[in-house]
Amino acid sequence: MKVLDRILSQSAYSAEIDVPLDQVDIEEWLFSLPEAEYLRCCAPDHIAAGITTTDDGRRMSINVEMIGTGLVVQHYVAEDAGPTYVRMNSISDVFTANGRTQVNVVWELMAEAIENGRTRYTNRVTAHPTDAFMDFLEAHQLSYETAAAARQAAGGDHNRRETPLFAASIARRAKARALAAAK
Repeated sequence: MKVLDRILSQSAYSAEIDVPLDQVDIEEWLFSLPEAEYLRCCAPDHIAAGITTTDDGRRMSINVEMIGTGLVVQHYVAEDAGPTYVRMNSISDVFTANGRTQVNVVWELMAEAIENGRTRYTNRVTAHPTDAFMDFLEAHQLSYETAAAARQAAGGDHNRRETPLFAASIARRAKARALAAAK
């Protein structure tokens, strides 16, 4: 099995917001998100965030956060970005008590219309091991199963806590844009 065919962890959580789907723009929200707002979306786990580009001009979000006991620096590159769906891909640096390694993280942000003019936001995060991660496990005599279970528990808990806060932030941004457009 190829390393990237394996799933290290995966979680998806949803939250409903009182904003119609046609007012939601996840792409605009993500690429204009102030750092202070990012921090509010999962304090104290969220540490820093910024927007930049890759050398070839693709949009990129840099996020620094604690996932369980690991400090993670994510280098998310936009693979698909629109108002209701954004897919970001990162080779993320993970700093642990045993040292530094890397995982491949795919972050999907999705919005769909639900009843009564509301929107359901879903935040899905999937982590895959990299070759560096597998070498790290071998060098430290750690089992993949133990590492995957720890990542699943920590990543799932983090996603569960940040999803409703991201949804609320997306809603605030949509309402502010609608108010500005009405003026």
